[in-house]
Amino acid sequence: QVSSLQAQEIACFIHLCSWFQQILQLQASKEDGNAAAPPPTASQIPTPISTSVKAPINPALNYVSVSSFSWDQDMDEVKIYVFLEGVEQEKIQTDFKPLSFDVKFHDVKGKNYRCAVPKLNKEIVPEKCKVVVKPTRVIISLFKASKGDWPDLYSKEDKLKPNLDKEQDPMAGIMDLMKNMYEEGDDEMKRTIAKAWTDARSVKAEDALKSYR
Repeated sequence: QVSSLQAQEIACFIHLCSWFQQILQLQASKEDGNAAAPPPTASQIPTPISTSVKAPINPALNYVSVSSFSWDQDMDEVKIYVFLEGVEQEKIQTDFKPLSFDVKFHDVKGKNYRCAVPKLNKEIVPEKCKVVVKPTRVIISLFKASKGDWPDLYSKEDKLKPNLDKEQDPMAGIMDLMKNMYEEGDDEMKRTIAKAWTDARSVKAEDALKSYR
């Protein structure tokens, strides 16, 4: 049973989320200010060194997270369908592990995309997994370590973790966490979260009114 103390803790959590958003916005504004610094002069630019070795993919590239995709399965495989056009097979970077995968699509109409699941529902066989490019989509095939049906693509624990992808609004991940807590909880928990959210919004409105006094 949810106690009044738990309700207070949830309300405090929501307030902390708001403060956290303000801190991230301040940090982003500072980074934007640093990005506006003047370019280096000709004397500061190092002389390029010619080499015949192909340069590796820059790990500091910015990626657009692919959060919308569909998936299907049979007893042996899980297939993930990413709807992207213009993907080139040779510009795909993959990282398959027993309980996760990370697939990056480089230079797709001027952007870099990334489809990843940090914790899968069950184990896969990394060396048997593959990526196939079609004209309008990409198919990521995950070979199951053991035959059977997966109740979900994600691990239940992973679904309850906030997604703090730099390419997305940081608050969106925290809101996902609150949503999962609401969906997974019983009726009493749902009422508690709803009341805490309402109380938090009321406090925020009162603070806004005070600033005009």
